[in-house]
Amino acid sequence: MIFLDSTVLIDYFNGKSTWQVDFLDDILGSEPVVIGDIVVAEVLQGFRNDKDYQTAKSLLLELPCYDICNTELAVKSAENFRTLRKKGITVRKTIDMIIATFCIENGLPLLHNDKDFSSIAEGLNLRVVTSP
Repeated sequence: MIFLDSTVLIDYFNGKSTWQVDFLDDILGSEPVVIGDIVVAEVLQGFRNDKDYQTAKSLLLELPCYDICNTELAVKSAENFRTLRKKGITVRKTIDMIIATFCIENGLPLLHNDKDFSSIAEGLNLRVVTSP
């Protein structure tokens, strides 16, 4: 099972050609993929056209979706952020830290296209999908 970050889904819906989008195309329907509630919000807020928004919403809601943040995970995310900062790694977005912590805590590899996640993977035991 692979957790999808919004960066890949946004590229996917925009028709952008990246190895992550190609990888997602290859595994859809053959390997389980999951998303989180925060990812749904990040992806859907970017749509300007109502028809495209509705299409994307329907497709996203077909995927298993986790409620990813609670008090325990919020505290763990802050601890992970502090651990990384002590190692000289600063994560720019709180949401990325929450997503990464959720994946770490649940043993889920993350498919992303965001340098913050690469930095997190270097400093913590975040499993990321790498280019084939």
